[in-house]
Amino acid sequence: MKIGLFFGSFNPVHVGHLIIANTMATTTDLEQVWFVVSPQNPFKKNKSLLHEFDRIDLVERAIADNSKLKATDIEFSMPRPSYTIDTLTRLQEKYPQHQFRLIIGGDNLAQFPNWKNYEKILEYFGLYVYPRPKSEPSPLEQHPNVRFVEAPLLDISATFIRDCLKNNRSIRYLVPDVVGEIIERKKFYL
Repeated sequence: MKIGLFFGSFNPVHVGHLIIANTMATTTDLEQVWFVVSPQNPFKKNKSLLHEFDRIDLVERAIADNSKLKATDIEFSMPRPSYTIDTLTRLQEKYPQHQFRLIIGGDNLAQFPNWKNYEKILEYFGLYVYPRPKSEPSPLEQHPNVRFVEAPLLDISATFIRDCLKNNRSIRYLVPDVVGEIIERKKFYL
């Protein structure tokens, strides 16, 4: 099976994440997309990071009705911060029957050469790139293992959603209803 890996903090998961994942799973040769919930992003230090078990629970509930989307906690048991190449290697060892591809936003492509062992990621896994606002040109655009995927250009951020919650503003339509209900009930991000 060819599986796209969509890494993120998903703090919280929102409709932008779901639209991108579903687009990748339904318009490309990817048979599934796995949300790789990251306990800690090496490029982000975030004091408002919800506990990883709460974040994966929200992702699982958000995608429960879509058999093409899965969530994985593979990074929860890895050294922190975990780097993408290490996670990809661990997944390939654990699931040798699958082919994995990395899904990233166009805004990350210009920064991709800063990632640990980025050449190995390109060589052994490859990238599926979706459009993002304010993406800068990258020399990697011509790389044979970089594939651009037509997808809606979305500018929804988890930061905006957390700010709405802190300021007592509605997050309706920004997150799936089930996610919004849990956030409200458990008073997350307040």
